[in-house]
Amino acid sequence: MPDFLTIIQLVAAVLMVVMILMQSGGAGLGSAFGGGGDAYTTKRGAEKTIFRSTIAFAFVFVIIGVIRLFV
Repeated sequence: MPDFLTIIQLVAAVLMVVMILMQSGGAGLGSAFGGGGDAYTTKRGAEKTIFRSTIAFAFVFVIIGVIRLFV
């Protein structure tokens, strides 16, 4: 059972990293040099799906980590 949980946690971690890298860096380094980006925008479409998927994978990662503490 612990090996199965390790594999699931590893897959969740890799997918979480992929989802984070897929997110657009809207206010990246440009804002450090006085670039725009003052407008608030809402997430729509694929961006919203990727954002929620990232949260879901992070949740799975943490929950499996807690489960592994007690198994």
